[in-house]
Amino acid sequence: MTESQQNDRVVLITGASSGIGAATARAAAEAGYRLALTARSTDKLDRLVAELGRERAFAVPCDVSRFEAQQRMVDTVVKHYGRIDAVFANAGVGGGPGGFSSAPVDGWRAMVEVNILGVAYTLRTTLEHVKKARGHVVLTGSVAGRRTLTGSFYSATKWAVSAIGYGLREELKGSGVRVTLIEPGMVDTPFFDDPKPDALRPDDVARSVVYALTQPDHVDVHELMVLPTPPLAD
Repeated sequence: MTESQQNDRVVLITGASSGIGAATARAAAEAGYRLALTARSTDKLDRLVAELGRERAFAVPCDVSRFEAQQRMVDTVVKHYGRIDAVFANAGVGGGPGGFSSAPVDGWRAMVEVNILGVAYTLRTTLEHVKKARGHVVLTGSVAGRRTLTGSFYSATKWAVSAIGYGLREELKGSGVRVTLIEPGMVDTPFFDDPKPDALRPDDVARSVVYALTQPDHVDVHELMVLPTPPLAD
């Protein structure tokens, strides 16, 4: 993809206010993309837009667990930019410890609504525009969606994201749209209450997203699993 093509393309990022989403916004802006940024936190989005520049970034607050809110968000982005070329369905939430024995069930509901339905809603509301652009869909999966984690409902939701990605790729075969699953290991983000010094950094995952987006049109990156290097043995 040429630099001039990148400068014209619009990437919509959900969960953009912090962590992987915000890091990807910065990396994509550096690569020349125009950005539509969405999350629930208006203040954080506004600060990120001010950092990146209003000629480069546009914020639309949205609760991804509500289909109608995503429809309005997409309509607003298209009205602003006239197009959506790529979407990074990145918004996600975690749950409390306890496994199936004692984890709060309200946390399960939140994970389904955001991690599964939120992703599905993002795809449903953007695909018309992405197909028109012969663009790109990127999903934040997880190593937890490839390996069994004991009693983890979060892991179950990420297995669902993997299935969504595989199914979407088959549905879009021949359309020119590429579908990429980004599957990170543990990432040191506000997702966790305590710092994770041996984990990946959000920038590490952001580089993977931009790598997939910037490949030539004939290169289709299906999956990228990105894990932290194990710490040195004593």
